[in-house]
Amino acid sequence: MMKKNKKYRVVVTRQIPTSGISLLKQAGFDVKVNPKGRVLKKEELKKFVKGADAILSLLTDKIDAEILEAAGPQLKIVANYAVGYDNIKLDDCRKRKVFVTNTPGVLTETVAEHAIGLLFAISQRIVEADEFTRRGKFNGWAPMMFLGSDVREKTLGIIGLGRIGAEVARRMADGFDLKIVYYDIKRSPTLEKKYKIHYLPLRTLLRTSDFVSVHVPLLPQTRHLIGWSALKMMKKTAYLINTSRGPVIDERALVKALKQKIIAGAALDVFENEPRLMPGLTKLENTVLTPHIASASVETRSKMSEMAAKNIIAVLNAKTPPNLVK
Repeated sequence: MMKKNKKYRVVVTRQIPTSGISLLKQAGFDVKVNPKGRVLKKEELKKFVKGADAILSLLTDKIDAEILEAAGPQLKIVANYAVGYDNIKLDDCRKRKVFVTNTPGVLTETVAEHAIGLLFAISQRIVEADEFTRRGKFNGWAPMMFLGSDVREKTLGIIGLGRIGAEVARRMADGFDLKIVYYDIKRSPTLEKKYKIHYLPLRTLLRTSDFVSVHVPLLPQTRHLIGWSALKMMKKTAYLINTSRGPVIDERALVKALKQKIIAGAALDVFENEPRLMPGLTKLENTVLTPHIASASVETRSKMSEMAAKNIIAVLNAKTPPNLVK
């Protein structure tokens, strides 16, 4: 239980849905939310976290030894409002015996839906056509206007068969009449049988897929997993979709590949140097670009808020948090 006469201080680095904030306040904590409405610069963040017993961080916050030291020795937990935690230096937290938690599972379906939406948007040229119509260029039906690509009878290649990749496979396996293949460092015979999907080595997947959807975490071995050599392996008619992490794709190589029509198009929700985009990317018509919103439904973001709050409440009550990063 919490110590008597101790009001724990929780800092939240950006405004998040109020459901989680309410849980923290109901638990009796002193909660302070960053009022600036933007990502705090490092020196600002160091001042903001001073004296905190818990930090509720976002993936835009780089949590390292400097930030932990600025918070002070009383800091007990960094609760990341995200599934990924590549923004947190885990070794630094371990040295200071600070718990790190995340929000897994809760956004699986929402991100999978966004990835599928991007797939259809890029293949059927929906964004291009929308902009064309809004500009008053539509003068009537034409047989060759905005010819796109069917999804049926094509091959979808999924890179990374974790929760989200598996959910994309599940949804696309029913009703879209396409072949689904995947690559992962670990094979999953159970999911292969369940969804009638097939394992392929990465090179083979890239060469044979009409759609390539990326769902891997950002690790040293996945950084620039899709670079120039990988892009050249893909079909000229293929589309690349990324809702994982931006640096998984070499964005400079991607711009070059799109300009040279090495692949047909790309739909991206994440970028290598967010919020900056690689020069030239926004000028390409064969792209769909969304601002890291794959999990941005009211329902999902509220659940993430509550999950992060419950992790904090558990730790400050001397209990093991439900979503401990190991």
